[in-house]
Amino acid sequence: MAATTHIGRSTRRVDGRAKVTGEAKYAAEFNTPGLTYGYVISSDIAKGKITKIDASDALSLPGVLQVFTHENAPRPAYFDRKFKDDDSPVGEKFKPLYSAEIQFSMQPIGLVVADSFEVARYAASLVKVEYKAETPETNLRKKPKGHKAPTGKTGFTPPKSRGNAAKAYKNAEVQFEAEYYHMPEHHNPMEMFASTVIVEEDGKLKIYDKTQGVANSQTYVTNIFGLSKEEARVINPYMGGGFGSGLRPQYQLYLAVMAARELNRSVRVVLTREQMFSFGHRPATLQTVSLGATKDGLLQAIKHEALGETSRFEEYTEVVVNWAGMLYHCDNVELGYYLRNLDTYTPLDMRAPGSVTGIAAFETAIDELSYKVGIDPLELRLKNYAEKNEFEGKPFSSKELRACYAQGAARFGWAKRPAQPRSMREGTKLIGWGVATGMWDAQQQKSAAKANLSVDGKLVVGSSTADIGTGTYTAMTMIAAETLGLPLDAVTFKLGDTTLPVAPLEGGSWTVASVGSAVKEACEAVAKKVFKMAKDVKDSPLSGASFDEVEFVEGKVQLKGDYSSGVSIVEAMRAGEVNFIEEETTTMPNMLKQMQYARNTHSAVFVEVEVDEDLGQICVRRVVSAIAGGRVISPKTARSQILGGVVWGISMALEEESVLDHHFGRFMNHNLAEYHVAVNADIHDIDVIFVEEHDDIVNPLGAKGLGEIGIVGVAAAIGNAVYHATGKRVRELPITLDKLL
Repeated sequence: MAATTHIGRSTRRVDGRAKVTGEAKYAAEFNTPGLTYGYVISSDIAKGKITKIDASDALSLPGVLQVFTHENAPRPAYFDRKFKDDDSPVGEKFKPLYSAEIQFSMQPIGLVVADSFEVARYAASLVKVEYKAETPETNLRKKPKGHKAPTGKTGFTPPKSRGNAAKAYKNAEVQFEAEYYHMPEHHNPMEMFASTVIVEEDGKLKIYDKTQGVANSQTYVTNIFGLSKEEARVINPYMGGGFGSGLRPQYQLYLAVMAARELNRSVRVVLTREQMFSFGHRPATLQTVSLGATKDGLLQAIKHEALGETSRFEEYTEVVVNWAGMLYHCDNVELGYYLRNLDTYTPLDMRAPGSVTGIAAFETAIDELSYKVGIDPLELRLKNYAEKNEFEGKPFSSKELRACYAQGAARFGWAKRPAQPRSMREGTKLIGWGVATGMWDAQQQKSAAKANLSVDGKLVVGSSTADIGTGTYTAMTMIAAETLGLPLDAVTFKLGDTTLPVAPLEGGSWTVASVGSAVKEACEAVAKKVFKMAKDVKDSPLSGASFDEVEFVEGKVQLKGDYSSGVSIVEAMRAGEVNFIEEETTTMPNMLKQMQYARNTHSAVFVEVEVDEDLGQICVRRVVSAIAGGRVISPKTARSQILGGVVWGISMALEEESVLDHHFGRFMNHNLAEYHVAVNADIHDIDVIFVEEHDDIVNPLGAKGLGEIGIVGVAAAIGNAVYHATGKRVRELPITLDKLL
C-alpha cells in the first residue's frame, strides 16, 4: 500500500533525547507525597530454617513503620496457580515471607519499611536472625546425575532423536567425543529491580515496576492479592536493561504491593546490586557431544546430552540440545536433556537461553571434528549444510545461511587462513581465526495495538509492550509512520502501560514480529477509513480507485506513483467531519501457513584473537557477524542489537562466571567489581552484515527478530580462534588465562 519512506532506513532513536537528558523515568524514579521506602533483609544461609527473628531494635527507630517477616506478613494467596506468571516453569512457586524455611542464599526474609531509604537500610541491619542451617548442595558437577526435563515452560520443546545414533557412531570411520562445561552467569542490567507502588485516593494502586511485560506483572499482582485490573495499573515506560531478568515478576514487586496494602501508604522497594544475584541466572550446564563422520567429513552420527541446574522447587527448562539436530544434515541424531535440583533459586531466561550454551558446546565440537578429519572448519559446515530443519522435518520459511558464510568469509578474509594452529604470530602474540554458526527461533505471538489519528494529522499508537533498550519505540514509530505515510515526528508510540492493548512479554526476539504486525494492522484499519473519506471529497481523483490502488505518502492518499492525484489526510477527515479515527486490532500468527515451515534466524560469526604466549592473555581483535534475520525494520537499532550481542558473547567467552562457594551455597562475586564483564578496553573492531533475506511466511512484516541471534555462536567462534592460535582446546567457559597456562 505505502511506498517505503522509513522502514529499512537508519534513523535516530525516537526516545534517545529523553534518555540522554534524563527526562526518561524508570521504576525507582516516580515520586509521590508521603512515599515510604522498603529495604529487603536477605538470608545469610542457603538452606535451613529461621529459628528466631527479633525486629524490636529496628522497630524502636524513629521513622520505621513496620518490619514484615514470616511471623507477621499477610498471606493473601496459598495456591501455586495464584503465583504463576507467563514465564513460569512447572513446580512450586516461591512465596516471599510465607514460612521460616530457607531455600536459597540471600532469600528475602524480611522487609523494613520506613519514611526514608537510609532509615530503612539501617534498621534492616538491626534485625537479629538465628538459623538452623543445613548443608546446601549447589555443585552441578559433583554428582552428574539428573532426571528427564519436564515440559510445561513457555518456549520449551522436548528433544527428540532420529535414526540410530549409537550404531552409526560405532561404525563411523572418524569418532570424536568431548565434555563441555559452562559456568552460571547473571544478567546484571544497569537498572536494579524496583517497584514503586502508589496508593491513590480511591485505594487503587498505580504500580511502576521494572518488567519486560506490564501485563504479566499485573496478572501476578491481581491473582495474588485478589484485585481487579482496574485496581492495579502497572506502568513501565523505560527499562535500564533486562536481558530476560524481567520476564518474571521479581520478589520486590510482591513485597512492595504487600506493604502498600497493609500500611495504606505508597511504598518503593529497590533491590541492591548484591540482591540482584539472589534470583534467576543463566544455569550452569554440563554437556557431552559425540560426533561420528566419514573420513571426508560427512556427519554420520550426532549425540548431544546436557545436564542443567534447576532449583528444588521449580523445574526450569530451556532448549539446549535441540540445535544439534537442526544445524547440519545428519540422519542419526540422539539428544538428551536432564535437570538436577540444587539449593539455588530457579534459573531464569537470559539472552538466547539454551541456544547460546548448547551451540557454544556443539559448535566447538564441530570445530574439533574439522581438525580431526583435516578439513577447513567453514568447508566442513558447508559440506554438512542442512537444506531443511531435520529436527522438525520441515522446510525453512527462508534460510540465507550460505550467504552469511560467503559474505562473512569474504569480509573477514577467511580464505587466507592457514590450516595449522600456531601458524600465525606477531612477536610474542599468537594469532588465531575461528568460525561458528548461530541459530535462533523466529516467532510471532498474539498481540494487540491501538491507533488514533487526529484531524491535524497526528497519530498516536499504543500497545502494552516494553522497550528493554532494544529500540521498540523507534521500530513501532517507523512501522506506523510508514503505513500511513506520515513523518516520524507526527507519530507518538506509547508502551509499558496496562491501560494499553495487551502485548506479550518482550522476549524471544518476537516483539517486532508480533507487536509490529499489530501496529501495522491497526494503522491499516485507520488508513482504510481515511481512504473512504478521501474518495468522498468533492472532485476526488480517488473516486473510482480501490484501496489496493493507492498509497499513503507524505500525509496524502494518492494513486500509486502519481503524486498529483492525492488527497491530504487532513482534507479527507475534515470532509468526513471527524476529529479523529481510532482503531484497535489484535493479530494472531497465521498458524495454518506458518506451521508448515521451520522459522529461524541464522548467523555466521568469524573471529580473530591474539593470545600472549607468555601470559595467556586473550584479546578479541575483530569480529565479523553475518546475520540472516529477515527484513530489517530499523537498521540503526538492529545493528546495535547485534553489536550488543557480540559484546556479550565476548564477555561470555572470556570473563563472565558466577562463582559459587559450595560450602555456603552462595554466589561470592555478587557485585560488578568481581563479576567481570566486557568493558570498552576489551572491545575492538565489530563488523555487522545484514544478509538480504525475504520471508512472507514468518509475519506480515517479514521481520524475524534480532535480539538474540547476535550473541549465539560468538563464544564458540572465540574458543575456536583461541585453539587455532595456541593449539590448546579449552572446553570450559569462560576461557580464562589460567586455563591456557
